[in-house]
Amino acid sequence: MFDRRTALAGGMALAATPAIARTPQGKAASKAFPSGFLWGAATAPHQIEGNNTSSDLWFLENQQPTIFAEPSGDAANSFLLWERDLDLARDLGLNSYRFGIEWARIEPEKGRFSPAMLAHYRRVIEGCRARGLAPIVTYSHFTAPLWFSAQGGWTNPESTELFARYCTRVTQAMGDVMHSVITLNEPNILLILKPMLPPPVWDMQKRTIETAARRLGVKRFVCANVAGIEDLPDLQKGLLAAHAAARTAIKAVRPNLPVGVSLAMLDDQAVGRNSIRDRIRAELYGAWLELAKADDFIGVQNYERAMWDAKGRVPAPAGATVNWGGAEVWPGSLAGAVRYAHAVTGRPVLVSEHGVGTDSDAVRATLIPAALVGLKQAMDQGVPVLGYCHWSLIDNFEWIFGYKPKFGLASVDPVTFVRTPKPSAAVYAAIAKANALA
Repeated sequence: MFDRRTALAGGMALAATPAIARTPQGKAASKAFPSGFLWGAATAPHQIEGNNTSSDLWFLENQQPTIFAEPSGDAANSFLLWERDLDLARDLGLNSYRFGIEWARIEPEKGRFSPAMLAHYRRVIEGCRARGLAPIVTYSHFTAPLWFSAQGGWTNPESTELFARYCTRVTQAMGDVMHSVITLNEPNILLILKPMLPPPVWDMQKRTIETAARRLGVKRFVCANVAGIEDLPDLQKGLLAAHAAARTAIKAVRPNLPVGVSLAMLDDQAVGRNSIRDRIRAELYGAWLELAKADDFIGVQNYERAMWDAKGRVPAPAGATVNWGGAEVWPGSLAGAVRYAHAVTGRPVLVSEHGVGTDSDAVRATLIPAALVGLKQAMDQGVPVLGYCHWSLIDNFEWIFGYKPKFGLASVDPVTFVRTPKPSAAVYAAIAKANALA
């Protein structure tokens, strides 16, 4: 089966990463990370909370036809059990937690904001603080209220104003206890997936949203991560405007609250003469990286490298370590993406997501330190990196592929919801607690 996150999760063989990085002067790089470096894990509200019944994706998951393999249902029941997640992050020795606020819970009906839900998410943030976890808060992680997507979502000219209004309310309610804000999660994801997803997947996405539009009696139904190819230009235009407006709205309430956007980024590598790599980069990230120059930081979400020759993308080498969907796992891709994001924007980088979907936790346990070696080398060579958030804290609902892909540092029992750390969690915890590579 073609995995959309497989399209964001590969590279060369794990063993190819050197055990000790070298600075340009040839000296062995320090294994210690800077004081205050953020060691975190990431989650998204729709993927872990469960029963997000007022959202656009809940509506799509529970109809036929649908692009979703299964509905999210209870997910990890984190709306009720959020303290278990925070305890897990604390017990791993992490000092930060990236999570999201669900707009559909805050504003389930257009113009009606829920004081109870605003208070709920404030309690989560305060729970982070009580456990020594810096709360990195995402305001929109793909999902939106059903009413919002039913009026065209981000393609509707009103979307900018509506998102800014929501951001204002959230920041007024809890901005004083946040560490930093990510406005939008991977708003460029469909640009990356455009050439990767086979035509039948795009066709099914179109059928899914057209069915939703008919059910609701509306002209256009569009989601941030479920749309037709023909929706992409309008979608990007709306998302770009929304981020700029959100940044302004947040800063109007909390001028000193750091704000950025998290981009899906490949480690794009040029192969041979006349490589199309630079043209591809401009198409996938150009407008977003330009906009991010005015942000406080740039969030980088990396899962794979892409090698481009003069004709297109070059296949991964034979015999490479692969993830659950067959994509190559290449630890060097993280540093490559981080270097490029900083070079273009001049902004400090937050690794807001990095990980691997695999049934073999040994692959994850090997990937984490190998990727961090490359990241530390980039830092030693002058790239400012604020922190690293592993995706994900727990196994969760992976969008159209349901619960099959496993990205978590801990598994979740679907009946009891008990979280059980995997061996890779201990590997990551040792690095985080020491604030240094082994």
